[in-house]
Amino acid sequence: MSQRRPVICILGPTGAGKTAASLGLAERFPARVLNFDSRQVYKDFPIITAQPSPAEQAVCPHELYGFLPTTETTTVADFVDMANEKIDQTPSGELPILVGGTGMYLKALTSGLAPIPDIPEEIRARIRQRVEEEGSAALFADLERVDPEYAKKTHPNNKQRNGRALEVYEGTGKNFTWWHNREVPPSPYVFLKIGIKLDLDVLTPLLNKRIDIMLKNGAIDEARRAWEICPDESAPGWTGIGCSELLSFIKGDIDIDEAKLIWAKNTRAYAKRQLTWFNREKDIHWFSPDEPSKTVEFAASWLAQNKKEG
Repeated sequence: MSQRRPVICILGPTGAGKTAASLGLAERFPARVLNFDSRQVYKDFPIITAQPSPAEQAVCPHELYGFLPTTETTTVADFVDMANEKIDQTPSGELPILVGGTGMYLKALTSGLAPIPDIPEEIRARIRQRVEEEGSAALFADLERVDPEYAKKTHPNNKQRNGRALEVYEGTGKNFTWWHNREVPPSPYVFLKIGIKLDLDVLTPLLNKRIDIMLKNGAIDEARRAWEICPDESAPGWTGIGCSELLSFIKGDIDIDEAKLIWAKNTRAYAKRQLTWFNREKDIHWFSPDEPSKTVEFAASWLAQNKKEG
């Protein structure tokens, strides 16, 4: 049996220092950074979604950042397919480093996804039309009927997850729960999960400062340009934290001070949710952002041990 390819994952809450940690590794090993943050995929919002800067991306190749139009969305399954492709395309002499904070994306990649067949586009379009015409509550009622177990794991207002579950049911005749209970093939990779962590009370003022820096760096102009490209506030890209608050300001619904307060509040709440998610996982090795050398040495030791065992 061939050795499984090592992949390092840098995870943690927003603003904790994941990009710096990944670049520290890239300075030690030839590497390729792959994004697993669901907001940093949007090409119209590099500042607001805190994508690595051009200077940071110049350190080593970066993939899956800033490629998606504001009008489009990407599913968990889409991400897994893209990430697998990018890992496979990474030259053998480079270390794939996954960096991000979308726990569901990482879990799907590391634990595997049920082998759900592709759903015909006409079914997906019909479900999207139902969402627009009937609202999310109607879809959730259908989901409770066809897949009550999965309905307990989602929310009546989660149009994306509920719509996806109904697409699968209509397209395959089997519900999400049936598919998720099927055996998942083992991953061809072996993962090391490194978490970058700060106490929420310590992180909060840093998040507030980051918003000020984003505004100084042109976040408002970025949002205005994005609105010119996509003047549809229901588009998936506008649902991100920071994007929706600045859009409310641009439209004149709130002033910039109120936008900043709401943005800060929502960012802190998101960081708290991320910490809750990752704290449930037992295979994460946590480091403080002020321990860059320890992080790199731990990764180096793991890579050496993995090579020896292979």
